[in-house]
Amino acid sequence: MTTPPDPASGTSPADPSSGAAAPTPAPGAAVPIRVLLADDQTLVRSAFAMLVSSARDMDVVGQAGTGREAVELARTARADLVVMDIRMPDLDGIEATRRIAADEDLAGVKVLVLTTYDTDEHIVEALRAGASGFLVKDTRPAELLDAIRTVAAGESLLSPGPTARLIARVLRLPEAPPTGVPAPAALAALSERERQVLALVARGLNNAEAAQTLGLSPLTTKTHVSRIMGKLGARDRAQLVIAAYESGLVTPTCRSESP
Repeated sequence: MTTPPDPASGTSPADPSSGAAAPTPAPGAAVPIRVLLADDQTLVRSAFAMLVSSARDMDVVGQAGTGREAVELARTARADLVVMDIRMPDLDGIEATRRIAADEDLAGVKVLVLTTYDTDEHIVEALRAGASGFLVKDTRPAELLDAIRTVAAGESLLSPGPTARLIARVLRLPEAPPTGVPAPAALAALSERERQVLALVARGLNNAEAAQTLGLSPLTTKTHVSRIMGKLGARDRAQLVIAAYESGLVTPTCRSESP
């Protein structure tokens, strides 16, 4: 597969399978986000590649047409973030996400899941597997770039309306407790303020929004979120959302159903 040329430079990114070292940025220069695109549709991948390459703070380091290729390229291309389609041949995006999240050598790799519909129940499986968030494919170009920046910076991207309805509905279904997700009983270790913060995170609020709601500073809220993640053993905010719903801290009746 050939990665489309960078529109800004007219050159093609280095072949991620070549094993060549990534170029060293100039002193003081920001390090671009290394993005891997995984989608079984060539046209979709090419369009995303052109968009991502147009951003000064991002580089496309590889493209994968199957989940298995995505896992392999995440390692060989040393990607920072994988934009992962859920429905792919050979190995679907959920299993590919699970393998990336379980690989110690890929501990720093983030996964942003793409889906055709915001009601795709596989999204919850992807979040449980280790994805840091999701977007629908008809998202505006600028929103996709912002999403990549958000997830690469360590935040989870959870669209408040669709995510809340989706998680609330799916987590009510009887099933065995998912692996890798904090046990609801662990919420007993949280203070009252931490529970309040967790509830707002589960509603899709970012740190600044939660801080404003509770009358706290953004830094204080960020500290609370970090402590909550530590107490619950959560990888990211996506797992906090799932833990909040599974524990009953947040229920469908305490959320707005509007997108």
